[in-house]
Amino acid sequence: MNSQNKQIICGKAIFNGQDILPDHALKVTDGVIESLSPIAELDLAQAKSDGWQVVEFNDGLLTAGFIDFQVNGGGGVLLNDQPTEQGLAAIIKAHRKFGTTSMLPTMISDTFEKMQTVVDATNRALNQNMPGLLGLHLEGPYFNIMRKGVHLPAMIRPIDDGVLELYKSLKNGILMVTLAPEQAPKGFIGQLRDAGILVYAGHTDATYEQIQTALAEGLSGFTHLYNAMSPLANREPGVVGAAIEDDDSFAGLILDNQHVANASAIIAIRAKKRGKICLVTDAMSPVGTNGENFKLYGQDISVKDDTCFTQQGTLAGSALDMASAVRNCHLGLGIELTESLRMASKYPADALGLSQKLGQLQPGFRADIVHLDPKLMPTQTAVNGQWD
Repeated sequence: MNSQNKQIICGKAIFNGQDILPDHALKVTDGVIESLSPIAELDLAQAKSDGWQVVEFNDGLLTAGFIDFQVNGGGGVLLNDQPTEQGLAAIIKAHRKFGTTSMLPTMISDTFEKMQTVVDATNRALNQNMPGLLGLHLEGPYFNIMRKGVHLPAMIRPIDDGVLELYKSLKNGILMVTLAPEQAPKGFIGQLRDAGILVYAGHTDATYEQIQTALAEGLSGFTHLYNAMSPLANREPGVVGAAIEDDDSFAGLILDNQHVANASAIIAIRAKKRGKICLVTDAMSPVGTNGENFKLYGQDISVKDDTCFTQQGTLAGSALDMASAVRNCHLGLGIELTESLRMASKYPADALGLSQKLGQLQPGFRADIVHLDPKLMPTQTAVNGQWD
């Protein structure tokens, strides 16, 4: 076994998913964490003689790599425009420099043929064990036109014949589907759940009662909480009220200082059961570039700070990265650092059914790691123990 497969990773501080541990080290063998212990307990000189590669970080924090399950693009690539293995790889690469070590690339509402193309490309990429790829998120097109957001009205339609078979054709990866529950035929959400597909509510004008029915049928969570969904009101709790009240479902939250007001974000984090809110970026193609505009469905989209807008001022995703989302959560909202990190790693892993494999730096977990400097800026990442 060569030294690349045996590493001792020493950190000034390591967040294992529960606590921040000073002056600790991870032993990693073949990309899997073997142990976590104080550096003082290790004989590093002997370890080097025994063939271990010693990697040392003398400041900042080592933490589990971030997991983003809503990523439309990055590196100048929008998945809808490049639904290929090359497109997937470019998006993953762009976000990795910001601490995201695994993701569900996301296609927004498009034609059935385009959906088929991206499922096929994802299957090929998964068969090639593309680092950082967990599966696919299909956001739409089965939405309520009243809550379309930036999705093209011409793409929003009833459930297509054959889509269940298309969904089932994604092999060896996670499929997340965002739809409007009130637009789905009775039993459809249950069919998806039974096929192992994660179903999230989004772009929906459902009533509280309709969401209760969907939750009972197998709805797993809520895409970009607050955005493009019926709001919480005094006598009509709507989708937002149902989402915050429910203890079992997960919810994504876009913290780019535009999608959700700080007070609303804090209310949701306090009110929903701990461990059920996940940071997501809803990132578009400019992430990882200096681009200030791009095209979506042929429309000109402008980038301002971390947010994207149509010429009419409609939100069109974000230019947010996960490290910025963590900083916004911790420094902007005042959420403790450990909880902000969990919202970017442990809780998304839980949401995706990967709680025994990803999202924490614990023995038996995959060595997906990000090093944050004292200002919480990413400097290096590792996927399967392989550093960038």
